[in-house]
Amino acid sequence: MSRRLAPLKRPLLYLMAPAYVVAGLLHFVVPGLYAQIVPPMLPAPLALVYLSGLAEVAVGLGLLWPPTRRYAAWATIALLLAVFPANVYMATSGVVVSGMPGGGDPSPLVRWGRLPLQGVLILWAYWYTDAES
Repeated sequence: MSRRLAPLKRPLLYLMAPAYVVAGLLHFVVPGLYAQIVPPMLPAPLALVYLSGLAEVAVGLGLLWPPTRRYAAWATIALLLAVFPANVYMATSGVVVSGMPGGGDPSPLVRWGRLPLQGVLILWAYWYTDAES
C-alpha cells in the first residue's frame, strides 16, 4: 500500500506542514477559543495555548526543511498526543466555545470525530519519520 501512496507523499507533506503553521498561528490570533477547551485540571490554559501554538508552528516549519523533517515528524506525533486530552475534554464535557464563528457548539459527531482524527494525523506524521523523508 505504501508503494501506491508514494506519489502522494510529497504533495501531502506540503499540505500538512503549512496546515500546522496556520493552526499554530491561530493560537496567537484567537487564543481565547483554544483556552476554552483546555481541560480544567491543567494549569495556565492561556500559557498552554501559546505553547502548543508555538509547537505547531515549529513542527510545521520543521517538516518543510529536509534536515529536520524526521525529527519534526516525531515532534508532531508527540504534540498530537499532548493535545489529545483537550479533544477528549471537548468530546466528553459538552464545551460550548464562545466566540467561535458559525456557533460554538459543535455537534456530537464533530466532538467525537476529532478523537479518531488524531489517530489519522499521527499516522500521517509517522509517514515522515523514516530516513528517506
